[in-house]
Amino acid sequence: MIPSLGLLLDVDGPIASPVERRIAIPSIVEDLVTLASLGVPIAFITGRSDTFVREEVVAPLQRAGLPDGVRMFGVGEKGGVWFPITSDGIGELAIDRELALPEDYVTEFRELAELRFSDTMFFDNTKYAMISLEQNRDTSAEDYAFAQEQANQAAFDLLVEYGLGARYGAQEFADADGRVAFRIDPTIISTDVESVLLDKDRGAARALDYFRGNGELPTLWRTVGDSRSDYLMADYLHGEGFDVAHVDVRPADGILERPYRVITERDLIHDDAGAAFLRHWVLALGG
Repeated sequence: MIPSLGLLLDVDGPIASPVERRIAIPSIVEDLVTLASLGVPIAFITGRSDTFVREEVVAPLQRAGLPDGVRMFGVGEKGGVWFPITSDGIGELAIDRELALPEDYVTEFRELAELRFSDTMFFDNTKYAMISLEQNRDTSAEDYAFAQEQANQAAFDLLVEYGLGARYGAQEFADADGRVAFRIDPTIISTDVESVLLDKDRGAARALDYFRGNGELPTLWRTVGDSRSDYLMADYLHGEGFDVAHVDVRPADGILERPYRVITERDLIHDDAGAAFLRHWVLALGG
């Protein structure tokens, strides 16, 4: 039987609270388990590491009784790491090491970040393919925003020093071969230094390849996210000919014009909007 719905979900924002950085609304866990039990293919596509997904997403699903035989998949680091998810937890990791930053750059930038920015942010040591600096939980949004701009510039300047082609905002530096291979990508709680080839459309392709290998694909899909880059998941599905709509849980940043439908959950944002979206589909599918 072909499932009637497929889901590609960002984690921070629609699933995990960007404030508490965990799943803070119990119904989200319950409804994800219900939808998976109904045969809905669900992929979590995030810039987060496999460690975060394991501890803050999969572990709660397991405690809630995630059954055997679900079609669930995880893509971390925007396509740099990917893995199956079962009732036993996260399966074997696949890592795209060709897109990773040079190790000497990672080492020097970690030292720089810990020396200059540790009072407002921390270096995420769980990443394989990218670098992430994340806001300390006891740092105010205002203090973080001020320090983040300095950290972003330091990351870019160091890329230039290493001769690595990079982009940060309007600044661009090409390497000796004329390539711009890396970018600085800030979010509301973090900054990623990453390959320009890592993004949510790559994550969507990873997920669809996995689901094609274990059953029929639904024709109807929903993608959910809180940043403009999350639209790339729906862009990919639309380009592949699927019936897709994107759910924007932070529309105040600007709803993008797209050839498919863009949905908002009334005046709800972040995980409140994510919870409402999931509950709608549990009821619609008779869960």
